[in-house]
Amino acid sequence: MTSTPPPAATKSANSIVAVLALAGIVVSLMQTIMIPLVPELPRLLNASSSDAAWAITATLLAGAVATPVTGRLGDMYGKRRMLLVSLALLIAGSVIGALSDSLIPMIVGRTLQGLAAGVIPLGISIMRDELPPHRLGAATALMSASLGIGGALGLPASAFLAERVDWHVLFWGAAGMGALATAFVVLLIPESGVRGGGRFDLVGAAGLSAALVCLLLAISKGGDWGWTSGLTLGLFCASAAILALWVSWERRAAEPLVDLRTTVRRQVLLTNLASAVFGFAMFAMSLVLPQLLQLPEATGYGLGASMLTVGLVMGPSGLVMMAVAPMSALISRTRGPKVTLMAGAVVVAAGYGLGTVLMSAIWQLVLVSAVIGAGIGLAYGAMPALIMAAVPVSETAAANSLNTLMRSIGTSVSSAVAAVVLAQMTLTLGAATVPSQNGFRVVMAIGAGAALAALAIAAFLPAHRPAAPPAQHAPHPAAPATVAADG
Repeated sequence: MTSTPPPAATKSANSIVAVLALAGIVVSLMQTIMIPLVPELPRLLNASSSDAAWAITATLLAGAVATPVTGRLGDMYGKRRMLLVSLALLIAGSVIGALSDSLIPMIVGRTLQGLAAGVIPLGISIMRDELPPHRLGAATALMSASLGIGGALGLPASAFLAERVDWHVLFWGAAGMGALATAFVVLLIPESGVRGGGRFDLVGAAGLSAALVCLLLAISKGGDWGWTSGLTLGLFCASAAILALWVSWERRAAEPLVDLRTTVRRQVLLTNLASAVFGFAMFAMSLVLPQLLQLPEATGYGLGASMLTVGLVMGPSGLVMMAVAPMSALISRTRGPKVTLMAGAVVVAAGYGLGTVLMSAIWQLVLVSAVIGAGIGLAYGAMPALIMAAVPVSETAAANSLNTLMRSIGTSVSSAVAAVVLAQMTLTLGAATVPSQNGFRVVMAIGAGAALAALAIAAFLPAHRPAAPPAQHAPHPAAPATVAADG
């Protein structure tokens, strides 16, 4: 028999979920805020196309470096504190971007925005510390899905503003939303007493950051530099070498940045692999659908739509992700998060399968994006549950940060693979060369294959073990630093 939570506790839980989800959505907006500006960036910043691309690449690299570092610092010194630091960096970066009219300040601003990427795993960890058990599943599912929700909902808004007002307004708007989220965090989010303590592994952080920068730089710029160029291959080799040294250091460190013993547990390892593959599958949709919509009708398959129409087509996928978060939690609670993850993989694969044949009308692309969004919402909702069931409380933020990082690596690889496919499968339209319809179909087929690969990985996760009914939840400011790991 379970007792009904008091109204005050329910109100507090609702506030925590709403504020943290808002913070996650605001941070994920940084992924799409620049998309409407990409074609105009060289003119706006008085830079070449290759140089202007650094305004996008800088955010990717900064986010990859910041995510594991802020997660570990959150476990050590306070998750709310690091959440506020991350939001402050986002506000500072947005203000710098709003004041920029040249390349260097814009890169600085975009780098600071990228350093806020740890907000989502920090939010999931705060939820684990503060919410009653019956609220945790749906809340973490919503928080995890906020990465896709913000990106999808932000695109139509940023496209609308970019077409009608000065582009600097996009960054002022981002700064304002960051300030609003910060104020709510200060007022409504408590600081958890669950901390791991210890000394920060500076060498481990530097090593992992260097390996990630080399890897993601090679992936994101390899198409421009040439995949067989000395610089690209050198960065891949440097990343592998640094990563090997980093693993050796982490295994010997008394207080490592990442506890590799926890990371190689079957449930954690397989969930992280599935997260990377799902990141790949998710981003394929973001690359294919906008191009199909914007290509001229003279191609025979392009729809000649504006960027605003692109945003309106992609937007429903974010709403669907939000809507399926409670369903994801329900399936995880009754059948286990393994089943939820596998169901998400099947739905994503089905969505890409539909995309290979339904691409001739706007309503068809809305349907495809919504189906894929539903699958992503299911899968992303299951991943925090799988991670948190297998790691100590004192490592929650670091473990969720690593999972988010794996997702980001998957999206980067997806971008590179899709770019290669679409660059090789083209047709000539007047003086221009554009991706062919078969090229888009191949990318969608690869997305479906990635989702099926995630299904295969999830099949090897440990089976769900029904838990005993939870005791009535109480705040635990003096909670122990660690608990026994499950699975």
